[in-house]
Amino acid sequence: MAPNDAATTAPSEPVSVGGRMSSEDTVATRPLLSSPSTSPSAASTMPVQESIEELDRRYAPYARRDAYGPMGLGPVGAAEAFRLAFAAVVLVPLRVVAGMLVLVVYYLVCRVCTLRVEEEREGGEGDGYARLEGWRREGVVRCGRALARAMLFVFGFYWIREYDCRFPDAEDEHVDHSKEIERPGAIVSNHVSYVDILYHMSASFPSFVAKRSVARLPLVGLISKCLGCIFVQRESKTSDFKGVSGAVIERIQRAHQQKNAPMMLLFPEGTTTNGDYLLPFKTGAFLAKAPVQPVILRYPYKRFNPAWESMTGARHVFLLLCQFVNYLEVIHLPVYDPSEQEKDDPKLYANNVRKLMAVEGNLILSELGLAEKRVYHAALNGNSLPHALHQKDD
Repeated sequence: MAPNDAATTAPSEPVSVGGRMSSEDTVATRPLLSSPSTSPSAASTMPVQESIEELDRRYAPYARRDAYGPMGLGPVGAAEAFRLAFAAVVLVPLRVVAGMLVLVVYYLVCRVCTLRVEEEREGGEGDGYARLEGWRREGVVRCGRALARAMLFVFGFYWIREYDCRFPDAEDEHVDHSKEIERPGAIVSNHVSYVDILYHMSASFPSFVAKRSVARLPLVGLISKCLGCIFVQRESKTSDFKGVSGAVIERIQRAHQQKNAPMMLLFPEGTTTNGDYLLPFKTGAFLAKAPVQPVILRYPYKRFNPAWESMTGARHVFLLLCQFVNYLEVIHLPVYDPSEQEKDDPKLYANNVRKLMAVEGNLILSELGLAEKRVYHAALNGNSLPHALHQKDD
């Protein structure tokens, strides 16, 4: 999440989305995913099904199209139910135990490496991070990358296909070989799932922006501090919002200038999609005027889509662990060095990187954002649209 752009301002009056406010008002008055009426009449359930299909078309970047349906609560066949039952009994317990073991081992590594190390607080308040050097930093990074890959293995990502385009062909006549490739200050990636974080940890071990509550979680809190996370209070837009933005810019510039400084990982879309679309980019990753490293993540699937765009976290983790094999493809694009015009115009810089990633990743550009995602979720859950639109940005 890039903390530098506010969400689309919610109007004080109910808004017409796609010119069909009346139909969506009707949809939002009841849960679309509630059990069908006990009446044998098919007509009583038909409007609900049509409403779901209409919503899926309108909010396509957030619609699930796998075997489990909207929010992972759709009906499944007998064969799929048997697979789930077998995996729940055999596979899930093994993976949960293995995952906890990996987490505890890394926590112990972080605990040893942070002994007698004081937290550094950016801005002088809030939760800090552990700025580690020497053998401490080396131990945290090396073990972190290895154990993050081990966690991916536990989740069923046994192999990851990577396409490295960072070093263009030497015979490419369009490449200026006289210009040295600059070190990027940030990694910008499309955002599909919480699994994205694990992959980036295993590949480059960057810092990223996280909710302040993460710093207080058992085990994970210390690990996030060793990653050098910037913690933000997302529930409010107080004066520390500007401070977080400044901290992100400072970290990006430091990573660009210092070889040993960790890069920042930012998801400019600000929320997750189903993996087929690319939402508008916020400018937080581009305000520092430093080069960025674009990375594209894709999750091919047959039954369960690892994308986390609409269902609850617990259900998503359960279904992910129930799938015997999960797949991940990664495209590393060349470092994007902004022009002077792009440095002066962060929106132009962000849009140009977004278009490049869409072309190289075969992704569909969408102008929807977090506000529309909340409308979609509200309709599926039976909440009111105005309430969803007035919720504060993540």
